[in-house]
Amino acid sequence: MAETIVSPGVLAIENDQSFVIQQPVQAGAAIIGPTIKGKIGIPTLCTTYSDYVNKFGTTFLSGSQTYTYFTSISAYNYFNNGGNSLLVTRVVSGSTTTDWTPATSSRIPSSVAATSASVTLNLTNIASEASTVGSSSFEVNGITFYFTGSAVANTSNVVYLNTASFAASTVLSYVATSSVTFNFSSSVAPYSASLPFISSSYSSPNIVFTYIGSNGLTGNSNYIVSGSTTTYFSGGTNTEAFVLETLAEGNIMNSAGPTGSNGTLLSGSSENYRWQIIGPNINDGTFTLVIRQGNDSIVQPSILETWGPLSLDPYSSNYVEKVIGNQYEQIASDNGEYFVQTVGDYPNQSAYVRVKQVNLNTPGYFDNVGNPKPEYTGSIPTSSLGVFGDGKGTNIPSGVAGAYYENITDTNIQGLTANNYTESISLLANKDAYKYNFITTPGLIADGAFYPSHVPVITQLISMVTNRADTMTIVDLVGYNKPINTVLTNAVTYDNSYTATYWPWVKTIDPNTASQRWTPASALIPGVYAKSDSISYPWFAPAGINRGIMTNVLSAERFLTQGNRDSLYQSNVNPIATFPNAGVVVFGQKTLQKKRSALDRVNVRRLLIELKNYISQVADTYVFEQNNAATRSEFSSIITAYLSTVQQNQGLTSYQVVMDETNNTPTVIDNNQLVGQIYLQPTRTAEFIILDFNILPTGAVFPT
Repeated sequence: MAETIVSPGVLAIENDQSFVIQQPVQAGAAIIGPTIKGKIGIPTLCTTYSDYVNKFGTTFLSGSQTYTYFTSISAYNYFNNGGNSLLVTRVVSGSTTTDWTPATSSRIPSSVAATSASVTLNLTNIASEASTVGSSSFEVNGITFYFTGSAVANTSNVVYLNTASFAASTVLSYVATSSVTFNFSSSVAPYSASLPFISSSYSSPNIVFTYIGSNGLTGNSNYIVSGSTTTYFSGGTNTEAFVLETLAEGNIMNSAGPTGSNGTLLSGSSENYRWQIIGPNINDGTFTLVIRQGNDSIVQPSILETWGPLSLDPYSSNYVEKVIGNQYEQIASDNGEYFVQTVGDYPNQSAYVRVKQVNLNTPGYFDNVGNPKPEYTGSIPTSSLGVFGDGKGTNIPSGVAGAYYENITDTNIQGLTANNYTESISLLANKDAYKYNFITTPGLIADGAFYPSHVPVITQLISMVTNRADTMTIVDLVGYNKPINTVLTNAVTYDNSYTATYWPWVKTIDPNTASQRWTPASALIPGVYAKSDSISYPWFAPAGINRGIMTNVLSAERFLTQGNRDSLYQSNVNPIATFPNAGVVVFGQKTLQKKRSALDRVNVRRLLIELKNYISQVADTYVFEQNNAATRSEFSSIITAYLSTVQQNQGLTSYQVVMDETNNTPTVIDNNQLVGQIYLQPTRTAEFIILDFNILPTGAVFPT
């Protein structure tokens, strides 16, 4: 309750100055790398490993082998060791605008009657015109028709139909004075038909193809090969109410295809989805949308999300676009800087899909009496079950087992090249949009002799974190099975306090396949940092028996001797040592800074990052405030209180904050500046413990 004074007397005022300024919301770590699915190039926050799996997937098949990307192994170990937020950026090969697309829903039907249409095509000369048939679309009466098959003439009497839309058992019919059926043959792989023309005893033979209109109209079209040039489209009883699109991109999102027993999808997997409309209600104009996992069945449905009751009325609060969301994100650049551009009006609430378009809006569904308007009742989607298809894009090299784990090459980094990382690194340079304490790119190797294309990208990464000055990176200097001299040689080429490196590689358990995999240190060090932070603070060294044990690691690539560890540490490479009773342990905490100072240690660099992030966030609240003694005193007191807490928690030996008239002179104030000087003495770690064992003769007195 606020105290007030009305009549003469004494008023004792209570001032609560114990308010704690909340630290900025940020990711503890960031990682750039390939994933199974997910948004491409869009930094996405994950808060648990389950959240990561939902957004980015787990395993994939290449040939007959199951693999997991380093990205997933790193995310698992990070969260398993106490990490609570991870900023994941998916990188892919190829063009993100032409080679990669989301998957869209199959036709979501309504009860609105379809319209038939006709179009005239010149098919007299099948040899020259057939390819045009397969690649064209036609708009008739506002309806666009797309052809699912492409007819390509081989000889004067053979027509090939090349399309994955037709299975080998599909029947193609010739219709004339009587009907003759021909089965597909496998003369042209993978899906082809070798069909001799009908004998001359039949007049005007027609070839029957399936077509799909963009408005949901489906049916058959008769391509008249000779005698006439008119093709008539008809069929279908329903039109499409709305279209869904997966948030993730790539052909792994496609669940369309043949079905098995109990309604299983042969193309369904734990990574893709199917949709279902249930409970349509004409009286109130609503329905329920269910998003199901692609590998479920009718007997055992696996429901990911349920949305409803939904409406197609844009004026309603439960309008399908408002509830589920219709936004998508794309990478844009301006003046050499990259940023994320959001397109669409409604934020995505679904974790899996967005509404791409609504074809049958029902604005003002009810009349003035409260009854449904007859012209809109047919627009409500009917009870139905469907799939997703037409997603494009894959990183998986065909039959290249060496592209994964310890066998990455200069030109094949788990299906990628080094240049695929550059745009994401540039995007994450934006410190106002993305905050994270450290960043890794497991799979990139800073070794110019064996991985020359990787080095410029590693250099870009190091420059990026240095320019930000509020984060650091962990890099790998060599690939698997390289000699220690190569490690030492490569370490000499780097001098940076925002970068740390660890060696050797380690063997860990793949959480998704239970296989043993050799992994670069940068994939697992985030887990070490997370474990250290969970039991102490960022300014404690993430190393040693207490905070540096690498859980989930079976062995190191090399059993380092004391001499190995000495050579590595002198070159600012943090050894990963093996001790009989402790296992595999990080036994160093140097940055790659060559000059000896407090900043050649990881714990001090992380202390400075923590302090700068917090104090900068506080400073943001004072921009445009009055530059006077009261403002400076208030600002200084907040910083002092925070530094006092850090000191109590063993991060600082001492500190001093100067923010008064001595450094805020009239000239400084007239230039609209507020100056604060913060002096810090970081707490040093005991890395070298010297014990003198003195042997005394019998009867000697121990010194006190």
